[in-house]
Amino acid sequence: MIIDCHGHYTTAPAELGDYRDNQKAELLQDTNFQTTKGSIDISDDQIRESLEGAQLKLQRERGTDVTIFSPRASWMGHHLGNASTSKYWTEHCNELIYRITQLYPDNFIGVAQLPQSTGSGLENSIAELDRCVSEFEFVGCNLSPDPSGGYWNSPPLGDRYWYPMYEKMVELDVPAMIHVSAACNPCFHSTGSHYLSADTTAFMQLMTSDVTKDFPTIKFIIPHGGGAVPFHWGRFRGLADMMGRPPLDELLMQNVYFDTCVYHQAGIDLLLKVIPTKNILFASEMVGAVRGIDPETGQFFDDTKRYVDNADISDDQRAAIFADNARRVYSRLKI
Repeated sequence: MIIDCHGHYTTAPAELGDYRDNQKAELLQDTNFQTTKGSIDISDDQIRESLEGAQLKLQRERGTDVTIFSPRASWMGHHLGNASTSKYWTEHCNELIYRITQLYPDNFIGVAQLPQSTGSGLENSIAELDRCVSEFEFVGCNLSPDPSGGYWNSPPLGDRYWYPMYEKMVELDVPAMIHVSAACNPCFHSTGSHYLSADTTAFMQLMTSDVTKDFPTIKFIIPHGGGAVPFHWGRFRGLADMMGRPPLDELLMQNVYFDTCVYHQAGIDLLLKVIPTKNILFASEMVGAVRGIDPETGQFFDDTKRYVDNADISDDQRAAIFADNARRVYSRLKI
């Protein structure tokens, strides 16, 4: 069994994008426009067509079994509009994921987008997480530490602002993948710098906070291999020591996990060498940020199973990374 913990619905039918474009048009007329939910007419056949030649095809070709699937990250767009904009956009996106899990229950398991909105509280996000877990049997959520889209004007993850969300995560026993959306700040490339910077920033914010002390069973996945964290592991260990924080193994590594969305062999080898096996979950992010073929290998960059297969690790380590760790972290998985 191979569980891919990081997949996004990047191939959704055009009607989903049309709905979002209508929202944006309304906001151009009035930035405070109060959106109504409305409807999106997407058939089951359209959903099947959107997946059969993409994610499902790649699952079969690359030998993975199940993808933990969420809406397209770059489209979450928490910085757009207001709380009503995000609420109804998010509900539609999550409902599409639920339909996918019903059409392909053996291939996809849902993870929730949250209707975060710049300058708003987390009440809508908590309610949506509760809905997705209780009604749709989703097993986690994506939590953005920067709903502003690259301007970082929200409180850090250790701030009490976030505690009601953490309480709900612990109550439901679901992890959060730390995942920002597209950057609207021109200083950042969304997938090349904003995503990786956010991963690194989130780790540092957790390291300098009491979140894991106050919520001993909380679970976070930091994607894209942890951003800069594994490469600079000595820096973070040293900073923790200088700040009088507990050692990282004690402070974070019972609660924080990293995925394998690293797109070359040397990067995966470093991740596996530095980070304990128990803290690594297999993931590919297909079809995601990097879709081309590596001219040095002739293989797709995001075929991350190949890198784990080729790594100098034991069969037991490989089994843990491919499935066992995901079962433990996503405790609601029914596989």
